[in-house]
Amino acid sequence: MTPSFPDMLTHMDALIRRPSVSSANPEFDTSNVAVIDYLAGCFEDLGFQCERVRSAATSAATQDNAKVNLIATRGSGPGGLVLSGHTDTVPLDEALWNVDPFRLTEKDGRLYGLGSTDMKGFFALVMEALKDFDGVAFKQPLIVLATADEETSMQGARTLAELGRPKARAALIGEPTGMRPINAHKGIMMESIDLLGQSGHSSDPDLGHNALDAMHDVISELIRFRQELQARYQNPLFTIPRPTLNLGCIHGGDNPNRICGQCRLEFDIRLLPGMEIEGLREEIRQRVRPVAERHGVTPTIAPLFAGLPAFLTDPNSELVRTAEKLTGQHAATVAFGTEAPLLQKLGMDTIVLGPGDIDQAHQPDEYLALDRIPRYLDTLRGLIRHYCL
Repeated sequence: MTPSFPDMLTHMDALIRRPSVSSANPEFDTSNVAVIDYLAGCFEDLGFQCERVRSAATSAATQDNAKVNLIATRGSGPGGLVLSGHTDTVPLDEALWNVDPFRLTEKDGRLYGLGSTDMKGFFALVMEALKDFDGVAFKQPLIVLATADEETSMQGARTLAELGRPKARAALIGEPTGMRPINAHKGIMMESIDLLGQSGHSSDPDLGHNALDAMHDVISELIRFRQELQARYQNPLFTIPRPTLNLGCIHGGDNPNRICGQCRLEFDIRLLPGMEIEGLREEIRQRVRPVAERHGVTPTIAPLFAGLPAFLTDPNSELVRTAEKLTGQHAATVAFGTEAPLLQKLGMDTIVLGPGDIDQAHQPDEYLALDRIPRYLDTLRGLIRHYCL
């Protein structure tokens, strides 16, 4: 019989009922302030000091779309543990859900709701684990970090990293990993290339500069670049042991009897550890410019977001070994990205470890299996004892 956790379910329901969609499309994007306010109240009741930090990109935003981060701290000292999660969810199509996405539904041994596994449910589990430490004085601090906009720009974690906060000895990010410690994942960069040519009547190609013709050669150059990257970088830790470059979408022209005057390509690169984002961007610029000059078009090359470096923690680190012992599972790698490299840059030993499964994330009828909860609570309690007591 699965144990019941009424307080945890109440907290999870309250978090799911507060929409906090993060989207690059302003039509769907919402503030996360209601979620942050709820978490701050809960952790203050648990003896934490709470500080709200507005994301840099929304420092002048209104309450309607403000994005805020929370640093909740209990105890003091130079070491300690960070338990980190993001408060936003992806957009959704409610018509595809069989339950109400904005309330918690317990059914068939599962907890359904938007954010149940990715990853509002994480904060409810942290609060449940803290019941074992009611009135206990921590020798080193426990810090709960709640960030904004992980699903789009990761601007919340970037803002905090630029401030050099928080500081601790170790950090766990509760993204869904199926209870397996993750010590490495690929990075990602998303880029755009705009080519501005000269339109004209298609009966005479000399009347213009065809941006679509030029983009054909740019794509050929990017495919050669992809082959070179895959020959240059290999890492057997990953299921796909090479970097990837995906040509995602292309838009150009407006009519078959006009010379194409403008064309835009968007693509992504999944980075292995050791690959530097700015260095790759410069390589792309050096390859595109000669092609553009040859075709008489003007290139504009720009990132779609700042990019996320690859993440790698020493598999023999104290945190990895401790998490392996507590979960009974060896550390592994994943293909999806997290805020881990941003926390790692602050000097913390960092892993990703959560109770949910990534194949439930970003899906209709997202759920967290109830039978994962007792094991995950034991893991959280073990880490808190190790790093804070």
